[in-house]
Amino acid sequence: MDMTRTTVTRLSLLAVGTLAVVGVAALPAPAPDQAQQQATARMGFVASELILRQTPGYAQAESTFNTEFASWRQEVQVLQTQLDSAINAFNQQAIVLSPTARQERQEELRRLQETLGQRTSDLQSRAQTRQAELVGPIEERIQRVIDGLRAERNLGVIFDVSAPGNNIVSADPVLDLTTTVVRRLQGGGQ
Repeated sequence: MDMTRTTVTRLSLLAVGTLAVVGVAALPAPAPDQAQQQATARMGFVASELILRQTPGYAQAESTFNTEFASWRQEVQVLQTQLDSAINAFNQQAIVLSPTARQERQEELRRLQETLGQRTSDLQSRAQTRQAELVGPIEERIQRVIDGLRAERNLGVIFDVSAPGNNIVSADPVLDLTTTVVRRLQGGGQ
């Protein structure tokens, strides 16, 4: 009876051990830790400036913007010339002007300078708005293509080597998605 109890106990332990091993084997594998996930993350890169220049519609948008901006720049230059002329005239006449006349001319120069500063600020704001109107839809199209490519190829991240402050000094050309993005944009793919 003692022998039977020992045998039953051993069989029970063996069964429990077997169930434990089978139970562990049936559990899902633990998820890789974050460091492993980052090490296996897939990536690519694009040269956004090159893509932008080769995107259909960009050359026309840039030409339109440059034409409009040239007229705005001309307007600012005319105001600057008027201010410079007024300053030169004041400097030449300052010695012979009465204190009251000198103050009036100085106030006039301040007004001209304020007008120039305000108009310059207005035109810069207008230029930024106009550039966003012209180039914004093109940039959105480019972003949709890049996002689609990232999802399609299951990439974790796509870097822009044209971005200011880019610190990428060397990269495998296989990771360059620029040509693919340009082809899709030129082919009408979104």
